[in-house]
Amino acid sequence: MKNDVFRYSDCPIHRSMAILGTKWKPIIIYALRERTARFGQIYAAVGSISKKVLTTTLKELEADGVLLREEFKELPPRVEYSLTEKGRALIPIILQLAEWDHIYHEGNPVECDIN
Repeated sequence: MKNDVFRYSDCPIHRSMAILGTKWKPIIIYALRERTARFGQIYAAVGSISKKVLTTTLKELEADGVLLREEFKELPPRVEYSLTEKGRALIPIILQLAEWDHIYHEGNPVECDIN
């Protein structure tokens, strides 16, 4: 992880933001909230993310214990991603952020089209 200074901090906000503090991580977690998905499915669900950034972000979430990466020894090889218990515990927090946006967003709130 890039921000090892924050990772080992005693401050819970620093530690939490080291895990969630990028543009894409909460969106990926939200996309996986109800299912297991392959790389291509996550890429399609998330939208305008590059494959390189998605790969890096998935690796970071796995290293932080938020995602489980499961490799299947098949031909062709198959890899699936799912949320761990730690990752599933973030769903209510992410949904609260969405609710906060619905309350304070100017204009008509819309639902996410991720999934």
